Amino acid sequence: MQLSPEWVAQRLAAMPAAERYLVAFSGGRDSTVLLHLLWRLREAGRLPALAAVHVHHGLHPEADQWAAAAAAACRAWAIPCEVVRVRVAKEGGLEAAARRARYAAFRQRLGPGDGLLLAHHREDQAETVLLRLLRGAGPRGLAAMPAWRPLGAGWLGRPLLEADRAALADYAAAHGLHWVEDPGNRDPARDRNHLRHEVMPRLAARWPAAAEMLARTARHQQEAARLLDDLARMDLGPPPAPGAPLPLAVLERTPPHRRANLVRYWLQSVCGLAPPDGRHLARVLGELPGARPDAVPAVQWPGGWVRRYRDGLWAGAPLPRHDPAQVVPWDLAAPLVLPGAGWRLVPRRARGQGLAATAVAGGVEVAFRRGGERCRPAGRGHRHALKKLLQEWGVPPWQRDRLPLIRVDGELAQVGSHCLCEPFAAAPGEEGVVVELVPLAAGD
Repeated sequence: MQLSPEWVAQRLAAMPAAERYLVAFSGGRDSTVLLHLLWRLREAGRLPALAAVHVHHGLHPEADQWAAAAAAACRAWAIPCEVVRVRVAKEGGLEAAARRARYAAFRQRLGPGDGLLLAHHREDQAETVLLRLLRGAGPRGLAAMPAWRPLGAGWLGRPLLEADRAALADYAAAHGLHWVEDPGNRDPARDRNHLRHEVMPRLAARWPAAAEMLARTARHQQEAARLLDDLARMDLGPPPAPGAPLPLAVLERTPPHRRANLVRYWLQSVCGLAPPDGRHLARVLGELPGARPDAVPAVQWPGGWVRRYRDGLWAGAPLPRHDPAQVVPWDLAAPLVLPGAGWRLVPRRARGQGLAATAVAGGVEVAFRRGGERCRPAGRGHRHALKKLLQEWGVPPWQRDRLPLIRVDGELAQVGSHCLCEPFAAAPGEEGVVVELVPLAAGD
């Protein structure tokens, strides 16, 4: 096959419309080919805004040189390029941690109407199928990489997924493209490299269409995974809010052989988490539903956790380190990010709602529960211990110490998004400041 801008445009037409295309640009050959094809489309007036993002993981001595080369290539084509330095945690393996950090950076930069494009091709897809097959994956895992999927406020697409590696190499040679080489791509200790350099050539020698057939297997499994998702939606019932717990009653009424499918769907589609492996999933199904409601048992894996609380299962990403003793001054003029607590506080003006503007004109303090706090919720006649109120509202125990408390002159004025405290609530018709709590995505 022969790559061309027209061929790429046809693949983009099968994806959601985009007001801006953002290319994940490592500076390697594949992403250089993709960026050049898109640049040609833009020059022909067939593409809206085009930009690139280079993620600097800081894991290789030449990482600074790669970032500089990526920025230089973008300058030559007049494409805006952002170099994003990320911090890679070591939990769960270095490659997996680097991927989590990279995708967190991508999510943060995608707005509504943005499409992030990656340069994965057919052989990448074939390798992914084999890797997941060897790890015992089911239909969702063997579906490998979709042509596109939602990501953050936008979406992620792979327009080169039907192209083979030889076509990319031919295009790069024909257009005299230059790129950087990551020596890690030839490290035989990495599973994918072993497949790429040892296993796939032997398969291709015996079965020349091996990569194409493995990619076809992924397409078949994508169809099967969609059917499983349809079944899970039937079992789940009305669509829950993002991050909502899974009621145990829903799990119990689901036939046993469909429960694992339901939990995988809930984790991925409702909670935005990659499901755990079979061992951890078996623990979720075996240990949590029958635990005492007040025990708050948990199952954790590198990418997330599931906890039982009262009559439901809750899930989330690994919790960041948090200092409950911190006190943060805030003038309410702009959003306040609390990374350790996992929240962004967003203020907006509203009449007759939120905190009275006169009460917070001098600014507030954002603190966290230390014990002994009391509050008179607006509309109630008495003060109550915050501990009792949190129990009454059903706030899960692991969230209580991370719940932002807004104080005015040392007095509690607002408890998270749960209540305003007297005498700080805006009266009807009075100018007020509503403080909304927005959960941070992983890596924010």
